[in-house]
Amino acid sequence: MEKKLGLRNVVSVSVGLVIATSCLISLGQGAGEIGELFIFAMIIACLLNMVTMATMSELNALMPNVTGGLAQYTLAGIGPVPTIVLMVGGYMISNILSSGVEASIFAYAMGKVLGLPIPNFFWTVLASIVILIANLRGVDMFAKIQDLVAYLLLGSMLLMGLIGVFKLGTGTVIHQPAIMHPHFKNVVSMTAVAFWLFIGAEYAIPISKDVKNAKRNVPLGMFIGLGIICLVQSILIMGFKNYTYWDALAASAAPHLLYGENLLGKAGQIWMAFVAALAVVSTQNSTVQGLSSIFAGMSRTNLMPQFFGKLNKHKVPYIGIWAVTLSILLFAWLSQDSSDRISFLILVGSVFWMASYITAHIDLLVFRKRLPNAPRSFKVPFGPILPIIGILGEVYMIMNISIDPVERHHIWALTGVIFVILFVYAIIWTKVKMRIPIFKPVPMEKVLAMENTMYYKIRKRRGIWK
Repeated sequence: MEKKLGLRNVVSVSVGLVIATSCLISLGQGAGEIGELFIFAMIIACLLNMVTMATMSELNALMPNVTGGLAQYTLAGIGPVPTIVLMVGGYMISNILSSGVEASIFAYAMGKVLGLPIPNFFWTVLASIVILIANLRGVDMFAKIQDLVAYLLLGSMLLMGLIGVFKLGTGTVIHQPAIMHPHFKNVVSMTAVAFWLFIGAEYAIPISKDVKNAKRNVPLGMFIGLGIICLVQSILIMGFKNYTYWDALAASAAPHLLYGENLLGKAGQIWMAFVAALAVVSTQNSTVQGLSSIFAGMSRTNLMPQFFGKLNKHKVPYIGIWAVTLSILLFAWLSQDSSDRISFLILVGSVFWMASYITAHIDLLVFRKRLPNAPRSFKVPFGPILPIIGILGEVYMIMNISIDPVERHHIWALTGVIFVILFVYAIIWTKVKMRIPIFKPVPMEKVLAMENTMYYKIRKRRGIWK
């Protein structure tokens, strides 16, 4: 097939996968804590994510077009146990958690705007059932509106930010300090909150095979997308200052609704609720489709139970679809109607995602040492300096994941327990089912061969894999 996607398409995909209404929770929490100073925390987080995108681009250049992406990179880089822990913890849990939070925000918005005498959770269940049925039937009915939703979210944020900055809203203009708690330590600490605003841009990498001049356009498109998001969200924060008190933003379970109402009255609230409805459909549909496919792919390489690879009559991995949907509902129920729970779960998800990014940097350093002369269509500049900066930055953010020391320790405890459980499971699974050394990297050529479905069938037939 002739490559026909350009830089604009890569930017669109990057922006579309990063922007979600759950980002507005982090934006409201961050701005509510330190005011416009949060913009500097966002810039730091954005730059660190750009470093990670460069790392992902080089990994993709070494192992182009593998379906599992980071799973295969890590399997070849540092072995099966870290791969299982990373993919289940770093990607799957954080993706499901973020979709659950997104669904909770949507339900809260619908309940607040419509005011019907029914529990808010009803809207989460309704949206989940519709998306579940669509995916079980193999109907990607929402694919065509993915870009529309992304640009509607981005455009809404930009427009509402500009209205606030220039004081053009119909609401009452307020007066408050631009900066709260003006200490550099607070800026650095809030980078962990800002990190959530930029995760997911690497999901543009799988389209690289269809992009013209992918060596230049894929990394550049991700960098531009992250830069655009940082700029738009900075404008929105400056708009917050003129219409919404910082402490009210920090306390709100849906700061975008609060700002919309303060800015344009009921019309602004309805506008943001409509955007939240489109966003939850887009985000949850993408998560259900994407993760069920990853489950199926990992089952083919024996990294997960084989039943995840079973297909229904519509040729879709139905067990994974059910598992992801029910898990999203669980996280949505846990976070419903509470800004504290939503904020806590977002930070927990950030830790898992940071761990996956740290692993990506480690994979790259390992491949630089092991395969220094392997051909690469893209290479991160300045040797190992940028990956090391990425690792140190993400470790620091994990260590300072919350300004509140009590919340910080609760986040560490929860993520630590989950990682220990996953680690024990991964060791047992690798020794009993895969029958390979638990920490020995799998040769890159063998990992690439695993893309062929015959690889697993042959090993099972020979009794190597159970």
